[in-house]
Amino acid sequence: MSYQKLLLIDPKKIPSIWFEVKPLIDKVIQHTAGEMNSQDVLTQLLDGSLNLWVGLYDEELFCAGTTEIINYPQKKVLRIIHFATKSGHDYELWKDFITDLERFGTQLGCTSIEAWVRKGLAKKLNWDNNYSVITKNIPTTHGG
Repeated sequence: MSYQKLLLIDPKKIPSIWFEVKPLIDKVIQHTAGEMNSQDVLTQLLDGSLNLWVGLYDEELFCAGTTEIINYPQKKVLRIIHFATKSGHDYELWKDFITDLERFGTQLGCTSIEAWVRKGLAKKLNWDNNYSVITKNIPTTHGG
């Protein structure tokens, strides 16, 4: 029986898995406007300003991503910075992790999730597209 899970990685453990995660982060970075490179991402993961997530499918890493907490003056948001699968596909497998991210955000006082994504993913997720940033309110059923 196949199963999948999303894990939040402790910053102390990141160096031991970075070799496996870096190629996935690089996949995302190649579609950006050059705001950061993978060394910048690693630095921010190690200092705790970004969170590293890995998705496992039958105990094999198939996706990785990063998030950060944004404290706007009027609300707190969990922002998805990077997310990629090894295959470049498998959207169906990782989209179910949104509930895990919502739960994490709620525990930290976030009221919504935002992500800067390409238009195709925004359409697949069926999220509100604001300023080329997609957003989703966290349901109140994910209370901490």
